[in-house]
Amino acid sequence: MTAACRLVAISISIPALLALPARAAAQQAPVVQIPGLSVRGDSTSVTIILLLTVLTLIPSILLSMTPFVRILVVFHFLRQALGTQTAPTNQTLIGLALFLTYFIMQPVGAAVHEQAIVPFERGTITSWQALDRGAVPLRQFMLGYTREKDLALFVEMSKEPRPQKPEDLSMRVVVPAYIISELKTGFQIGAVLFLPFLVIDLVTASVTTSIGMLQLPPVVISTPLKILLFVVADGWNLVVGSMLKSFHH
Repeated sequence: MTAACRLVAISISIPALLALPARAAAQQAPVVQIPGLSVRGDSTSVTIILLLTVLTLIPSILLSMTPFVRILVVFHFLRQALGTQTAPTNQTLIGLALFLTYFIMQPVGAAVHEQAIVPFERGTITSWQALDRGAVPLRQFMLGYTREKDLALFVEMSKEPRPQKPEDLSMRVVVPAYIISELKTGFQIGAVLFLPFLVIDLVTASVTTSIGMLQLPPVVISTPLKILLFVVADGWNLVVGSMLKSFHH
């Protein structure tokens, strides 16, 4: 499978899985013959409405079940620490976050395609079996980066019986627990990124105050110094490399 094919497979795996029940219903629903018009049964109409509703939520679903949240939070903290405000732009950071997300999730998308999409297209499994199979790689990925404390919180709040193993947890529990775990990790990385730049701000403010440069804001001097330090240290390589390594046990 080429890189382009893999990208397409990942981008359509979850939407295709969500669409499987609708496709199956459309194949099995009876056709109502109306003069000049051929319409399927009411169940298909309801399925189409539900499918369209799910399609509007697909971007949120994909972003919530991938490393996109952590990566974007880290980039936001990094830009705030540098003090550049709008550089890089939001579009640049979101684009980089999307491609890094694809880079990390490519094996998961390939597993979903192989275990669920291909057997369903061959007709060897039903749509619901495909949904169950497709959820397994996603659940395994999310569980690998979700704290037990967060899982326990949502198990308790959902009133579900305590599972014998993490793989028995429902997606209703795993997804929100994964999101807050990713937010916590992103904030931890962001706080660490802030520290060296905070030291530069403190030193610059102390020096400018001690020599009586009260009319010149310290940020005017500290911002170029922080950018210079970041460039000399090859900061983007370090930040991106560290985040990618954090997703490989």
